[in-house]
Amino acid sequence: MNILIVYSHPSEKSYTFQILQKLKNEINKQNWTLQISDLYAMNFQSDMSAEEYEREGFAKTNLPISADVLAEQDKIEKADCIIFLYPVWWSDCPAKLKGWFDRVYSVGYAYGQNETSKKMKTIPIGLVICTAGHPNEFLEEINMAQSMQTIMLDDRLGKRFEDKEMLILGGTLELEKVMAKHFIQIEGIIERIKNYVKK
Repeated sequence: MNILIVYSHPSEKSYTFQILQKLKNEINKQNWTLQISDLYAMNFQSDMSAEEYEREGFAKTNLPISADVLAEQDKIEKADCIIFLYPVWWSDCPAKLKGWFDRVYSVGYAYGQNETSKKMKTIPIGLVICTAGHPNEFLEEINMAQSMQTIMLDDRLGKRFEDKEMLILGGTLELEKVMAKHFIQIEGIIERIKNYVKK
């Protein structure tokens, strides 16, 4: 099992970083290969350049793809499971991760395929894990949880993944009340991956 974590948070003091460490520890207990794209540590360029827009906006698949994008696409092609880990900021992921989708999901690769383009493979497992200050119940009450799921699971992961799941680790404004539960949920995610491997 080859796992790629696409991680987006600028601070190692954050709760999201603690979740990353928990994930790494649980994954390392298994006989799995782990690769992490730490977008802030990599200083990943989230803004699309004018040259990239020329390629994307007009589907000019003959134009070159940036080396950093090709590197991320190579990680995707090696992955059996991709975990997207980030905090919820203004009802969505950080700009770094949004920019990752903007650039890495290039035309001819993640969409708009033609006979000359390399198509993104279908990933067996896609997991979205996000930390949120508000409790899950509140996010569901105001339909924010459903909105986030629609954007991430139906659009960004879409048909590019076979099995998809989103885990919202809410209530972090009162962290002492939720941390133990969240860590158990992370262990549950690992168990679901293990069950998939057994299929």
